[in-house]
Amino acid sequence: MISINTYNAISQSGLSLIEDDLNYHLNGNGDPDGILVRSKNLHDYDFPASVKAIARAGVGVNNIPIDLCTEKGIVVFNTPGANANAVKELVLANLIASSRNLYSAVGWTNSLRESEEDVPGVVEAKKKEFVGSEIKGKKLGVVGLGAIGVLVANDALALGMDVVAYDPFISVDAAWRLSQDVKRAHHIEEVWAECDFVTLHIPLTDKTASFVSEEAFGKMKKGMTILNFSRGELVEEDAMATALESGIVRKYVTDFPNKKVLAMKNVVPVPHLGASTVESEENCAIMATKQLKTYLETGNIKHAVNLPDVELPYSGKMRVTVMHQNIPNMVGQIATVLSGYAVNIADMINRSKNTWAYTMIDLDQKLAEDEQAEVKQKMKNITGVVSVRLI
Repeated sequence: MISINTYNAISQSGLSLIEDDLNYHLNGNGDPDGILVRSKNLHDYDFPASVKAIARAGVGVNNIPIDLCTEKGIVVFNTPGANANAVKELVLANLIASSRNLYSAVGWTNSLRESEEDVPGVVEAKKKEFVGSEIKGKKLGVVGLGAIGVLVANDALALGMDVVAYDPFISVDAAWRLSQDVKRAHHIEEVWAECDFVTLHIPLTDKTASFVSEEAFGKMKKGMTILNFSRGELVEEDAMATALESGIVRKYVTDFPNKKVLAMKNVVPVPHLGASTVESEENCAIMATKQLKTYLETGNIKHAVNLPDVELPYSGKMRVTVMHQNIPNMVGQIATVLSGYAVNIADMINRSKNTWAYTMIDLDQKLAEDEQAEVKQKMKNITGVVSVRLI
């Protein structure tokens, strides 16, 4: 029986994939094989030795101690693309709403509820104060061309915008999905200098923290609107407050309000609604659950943040999976352990990601139980190995 524990409210669409499977037990004990999580902070969590994988029903993994998990041999999954359409729609909705001053206009109109004045007359007299601009023909800069950025860029083109995108690390898959009409910026300075709107779609890392900084504001086209539906820390808040006061930035639309942000001039604070749709939550839960089950059942990896994608059709009688440091002669040492037993390797794959690697080996016959324990222990004794599984 495979045990999975959940944290936060996970959509029933995902949970049913576990509950309806007789091989699984949901939230049954304190020693789970896998963990399903949304936003719960796991940095202070004492991981039992039983945990083999964590699946985050969402994209950001700042709530998970990735390095610690990797050192413990725990694979960490996320669900890139599962909420992409939800975020894209919210970005485009706010792009239009901020350009047309929609929020302030509707807020003022609602203030007339108790008024005894002639509302239609007052509206006609006041509406000129909320005159906005159309987005057609304006230039949008898309920073980051992952699942969300590509959708935003393509749909902004369909709305008549001129789109320029910056992503020096664009994947081959994203490049195939991106419209050929999207112009490429070779340097971020091109985006700051040319665009009327800029939308951020990059992950938060040590290198991208304060990506939109005082230096960036000094290179911006005056009157720009910046949309941030990625991570609040991408923007240097003190510098943003100054840029809003000076008019360098016309509006700052952010999905990450806090006290400092709410005190700024011309901010559109969205209450972290990026992925808050029924469809998105269902998609994330289903995707996370499937990834977790696939790994626990077959060892195959798809969309892990700490390991590469590794997929191999099950072609043998037993599968050996090894998570290890990406150093020379690891595969040789792993194969040497197996050479001491009466088995042949039916298939094998090894992939690496930065300083870590993952090896899967299919055997042509199943090892006896005592042999399985020996193989696991011998492989764990190899310097650099952090996890060994026999499936």
